[in-house]
Parts: sequence; C-alpha cells; structure tokens
Amino acid sequence: MELNKIAFGGSCHWCTEAVFQSLLGVEKVEQGWVASTQKNNTFSEAVIVHFDSSKINLKTLIEIHLLTHKSTSNHSMRSKYRSAIYYFTSNQKLESLKIIDKLQRQFNNKIITQILEFQQFKPSTKEFQNYYQSNPEKPFCKRYINPKLALLQKEYKNEFKGKIIS
Repeated sequence: MELNKIAFGGSCHWCTEAVFQSLLGVEKVEQGWVASTQKNNTFSEAVIVHFDSSKINLKTLIEIHLLTHKSTSNHSMRSKYRSAIYYFTSNQKLESLKIIDKLQRQFNNKIITQILEFQQFKPSTKEFQNYYQSNPEKPFCKRYINPKLALLQKEYKNEFKGKIIS
C-alpha cells in the first residue's frame, strides 16, 4: 500500500490532528508546524496527513478540513493558525484548487484557505502528540474537539472510525 500525504493548517493542531486521526484511510498524522515559501515562510500550526487514496480521497479530506475550522474567517490569529492546504506535488496543487472552487458553492462566505507549497515541518514535542487520544477528558478536548468529531460522526459516518461521541 502506497500512502499519499498532504498537510493542513487552520486551527489548533490538537484539533486538526484529532479530526484526521478519526478517519478511515488515514494511516498517520504528524502534528507540528509547517512553513511554506515567500510571505508564508513562517511556521504555523498544522498536520501532515498520510492517507490511502483507495480508502479516502483528497476531496473528502479537503471538505472535512474546511468544515472543521474557520475556513472563511480571516481572524487576528491567522499567522499562528494559517488556513492552508500544503501540497507536495504539482498535481495536488491543481486538484486542491479545483476542489476548493467546487466546494465554494457550499459556503455562504468566501473560503480563505490558501493552497501553498509545503516547504518545512517541525514536529510537536512528544507530550503534545496524539493529544486527544491521550487526554479525551480534558476540558479543551470536550469543548473544542468533541464537537468536530460529532460532526464527522454524523456527516461522514462512512469515513469515521473514531469512538462514538455522546
């Protein structure tokens, strides 16, 4: 099985990590900070998602990413939480642009998520990796991550492998 990889940034990487770890076809999620090029060369919270495209496609991953963070809100913390899809190949760039264009119809406001070239990655320290799996009862997880997982459980039940959220 050959895995593809793509990176996503947009909200706290604890949340983003938990979202993608809960999906069938996602084999590995690396949590940390990603930098791109030019004006986006600073590090921003993000994850690298390793996935089996025969089980989950790029369109579904991007759609889930857009729905589980504020992909239409250009708030003051965007330098730390850049709303982005970081591509590894030119084909991923083109496909991501087409997917965003088609998905825009589902949103009332303009999607601000950028399609950026992946340049560098710095992993989180061990204590923060797999944060949700290690800390599901923490108030942060209950308040911010559980609602995202509940959305996935409801709207993406065929892709959801996480535990049932009550």
